[in-house]
Amino acid sequence: MTGRLANATKAYESSDYIAALTLLSSMIDDGADSEVLTLLGLTFQKLGLEKDALDIFVRAVDLDPTPEVLKRAADSAVAVGDDERALLFGMRLFVLQPENPDVAALVASTFIRKGDTKAAHLVRAALVDSNDPAHINLAATLYNGEDRDPAALTVFRKLADLDTENPYAQACYMAVAREFCDYEALAELESRWEMATWDTATSTPLLLKGETSFANLLHCDNERLNRLATNGAPVRNRSKPAFPARPRMSRKRGTQPLRIGYLSSDFWSDHATMRLLQTVLTLHDRDRFDITLYCHTSEEYVKAETTDRSLWGRIVPIHAMTDAEAARTIRADGIDILVDLKGSTAGARHVILNENVAPVQVSWLGFPGSNIGIDCDYVIGDPIVTPRASARFYHEQICRLPETYQPNDPTHRALPPGTPRDELGLPEDRFVFAAFNATRKMTIETIDIWSEILRQVPDALLWVLIDSSTARENFLRAMKERGVAEAQIVFAPKARYENHIGRLQAADLGLDTFTYNGHTTTSDKLWAGLPVITIRGKNFASRVSESLLTAIGLPELVLPSRQAFIARAIDLARNGEEVSSLKRRLVENRDVSPLFDAERFCRHLEAAYEKMAQRAGSRLPPASFDVPALPKRTGPFR
Repeated sequence: MTGRLANATKAYESSDYIAALTLLSSMIDDGADSEVLTLLGLTFQKLGLEKDALDIFVRAVDLDPTPEVLKRAADSAVAVGDDERALLFGMRLFVLQPENPDVAALVASTFIRKGDTKAAHLVRAALVDSNDPAHINLAATLYNGEDRDPAALTVFRKLADLDTENPYAQACYMAVAREFCDYEALAELESRWEMATWDTATSTPLLLKGETSFANLLHCDNERLNRLATNGAPVRNRSKPAFPARPRMSRKRGTQPLRIGYLSSDFWSDHATMRLLQTVLTLHDRDRFDITLYCHTSEEYVKAETTDRSLWGRIVPIHAMTDAEAARTIRADGIDILVDLKGSTAGARHVILNENVAPVQVSWLGFPGSNIGIDCDYVIGDPIVTPRASARFYHEQICRLPETYQPNDPTHRALPPGTPRDELGLPEDRFVFAAFNATRKMTIETIDIWSEILRQVPDALLWVLIDSSTARENFLRAMKERGVAEAQIVFAPKARYENHIGRLQAADLGLDTFTYNGHTTTSDKLWAGLPVITIRGKNFASRVSESLLTAIGLPELVLPSRQAFIARAIDLARNGEEVSSLKRRLVENRDVSPLFDAERFCRHLEAAYEKMAQRAGSRLPPASFDVPALPKRTGPFR
């Protein structure tokens, strides 16, 4: 057989594949070994007979399951589209070579083709150290949205380095760097953003083409530029509402309840949205408003739910529906006003809104700004977050609620006794600033401000919520570079909500983030009785804390400038009596001020819906308006 194999090999190498095939075929019946089978398989491939090659490679694996033979079989299975056998041989090969990026790429790509991205994550680590552009791009797909594994930093840095002029790659790296507090990378990227080539036709930094609307808000408070971050905007762009093409109102004026539909993936009680909204939903006047929740919440959260969700309204699951099916369902239900609670955030179903499903379509609560390319008639805001001067930056009309745009649940929200400092690792005799916002909100501007405060009050501590070890290391390094002692930083881990509200009460003062404020984070602190100071902002996302502080009767904690904020924080850290007074006022105001008065908020919201419906019922186009405030309460609402 050795002579015939040598002749077959010589024929193959001289590209005489028919001769090689003839010689090799005659050897098959003589108990061919793996070497013969492999050469036969390669010959079939050269002749374009990939399926025959796969059958031969399978036989070769049975005889000799070495990495080389397994790789040929796996590659051949991929070539013929046999994903089952590609995974069979690919996973066997991965066990033998778990750090081989070519093998990981084969396995991961096959899992992705089969629709099992979660399984592809099992092999993604082997792609991280590769410099092959194909591997890096595949790794970027698998690490997209990762905020725990620091390998994501390496992957997206490499992705950005592949094409420094690519705005999408640069924006992705910037987003990941924020999650992991990589301030060195952020400084370089933000400098590049400021100096980037501008599109002269639109006066826009090209980087904005790569940023999502949400990511842009994390570092930019320019309302004109916020509208130009278009990565992720719906392909079917309707920046102008298609009001004339909408269905007519189903309700006969004054005789039937107004049909309100809420659209969200966050209808589960432990989500931040429902900690704000739950009581408002239960308080809707059912004689005047028929409430339906179009729910695309993940099944795992729905199954784990302990609250009776039917108290919120009629639940229509649309998780398994296509956008077209969901749009037909909503239209068939005769919804008068569809309220999208997601906006330009992850998990939104924008296409539904762009299919003219309701006479009035409204954006509220999920996204703090104008939703590019999403067909909504109104954004619900308030006089602070959406002042009249901002109207020109919205394609939507603005409905301003009188006191705050943000609902708050005083009924189901946990309010346990405060946790003692010794249980939290906090000293009794130190002033504690608390900053529990997401790491992505802790911008360079924010840590510059915090560090200046800490330098001037060296006995004070900053208690900060950072859970990732990589992010903690990066944060400590950045603060040390700014002259802050490591001993002044105390890290808090993530915690169950009721435990979080309990521990907040151990702090002295909350520090806000810039340019994207605390939103639910700020109202959680106020609910816990912890005063928060902020800076007056320039766009919706940077004005939320001002709105909340004003609604709870503490507008003096809104400072006009960065230096005023720093001076106020230092002054309060040196004046324990004033801090105690602020805490007493905050607790007293909690039961009488509008911020946590869900019933009052609900009545204002219902008045807004009635106004929208009235215009639509008269076939008038949407127009901005202010909801008048109800008379002030004369006593506690709880």
